[in-house]
Amino acid sequence: MKKLLQTVSIVGALTASLTVSAQTLTVYSAGPGNLINNLAADFQTETGIRVNVFQGTTGQVMARLEAERGNPLADVVVSASWQSAVDLKEQGDLLAYTSPNATNVPDFLKDTHYVAQGVSALAMVWNRNSSTPMPSEWADLTDPAYRNEVTMPNPAESGTAFELVTGLITANGEEDTWGLLGALNENGMIVPGPNARALNPVLQGAKSVVFGAVDYIALGQQQNGEAIEVIFPASGTVAAPRPMMIMNYSQQQDAAKQFIDFVLSEQGQKRVADVYLMPARTDIAALRPGLNELKLIDVDAFAMNERRADILVRFRRVMGQ
Repeated sequence: MKKLLQTVSIVGALTASLTVSAQTLTVYSAGPGNLINNLAADFQTETGIRVNVFQGTTGQVMARLEAERGNPLADVVVSASWQSAVDLKEQGDLLAYTSPNATNVPDFLKDTHYVAQGVSALAMVWNRNSSTPMPSEWADLTDPAYRNEVTMPNPAESGTAFELVTGLITANGEEDTWGLLGALNENGMIVPGPNARALNPVLQGAKSVVFGAVDYIALGQQQNGEAIEVIFPASGTVAAPRPMMIMNYSQQQDAAKQFIDFVLSEQGQKRVADVYLMPARTDIAALRPGLNELKLIDVDAFAMNERRADILVRFRRVMGQ
C-alpha cells in the first residue's frame, strides 16, 4: 500500500510538473521589440513558462484587443500610453494586482490595476550633420533656419505625441500652443505618421529635427553611432510611463502575476534600462537623464483624454489636413 501511494505521489508530481512546463503566457506589447523579446526569454529561463509575444504600436495593440473581445487571447498587455490603461480599467477589463516588487516604484507610476514597466520622455532630435543650428526650445523650430526641415509624429497615431500636445496646452495655454503648431506648419513641418516615420527622415539626413520624438529610441540610435542630439527643452516636456496590466479574462493569472513580478525585478528593470528607458524602480540605475533631471509638465491626462477628439480635429485643421 505504501509503495502504491509513493507511485501515485510521483505520478502526481510529474503531472504537475508537465502542467507547469506546458504553460504559455500571451503578452501583447508596444515596442521596443528587443525589450519584450529579451524579457520573454529571461522569464522562460527563470520559470519554464513560455511566452508568446505580439509586438506593435500602442494603436495596433489596442485595436487587436478590441477585435478579439469575443475571443480574448492576451494575458498581459504592455502599452506606451498610460491613458490606455486608465481606459481599460474603466471598462472593467483589468485584474487588480500589486506586485511585491513595486515597492520602489513611485506612487504616480502605479495603480491598483497597472504599474509602469519604464518611462520615456518627449524631446527634439537634431541631426548634427545638418546645416541647421542646434535648437534648444520647441519654438526655435519656427525660425526660417528650419524651413522644410522639421518632422513631427502624428498625435492621432502616436499616444506620446498626443501627450506632448496636451502638455504644451497645459503649460502654455490653448492659443499659444495652436499658434506654435500653426507657425511650425507654415514653416514646412511635416507630420508623416507614428514615431519611427518621423524619426527616420532625420536619421537619414532628409530632414534635420524631430519635434516631439520619443527619447529612448533616439538615445539608443545615438549610442549606436548616429550623429544626432536628443534635446529636452528647458521650458518643459512630458513623461510617458509605459503601463503593464493583466487582463481579467486571462486563464493564466498566476503566471501573468509572475511575469509582472519578473519585469519589476532587478533583472527585468536592468533590461528596461538597457534600451534607454527610465526604469520604473527608483533603485535601478538609468543610462540616460532621469525624471528628476527633466522639467516635466504635469498634465491632467483624464481631462485631456476627454477632449481627445476635439484636440485631434483642431490639430488636423491647424496642419491643413
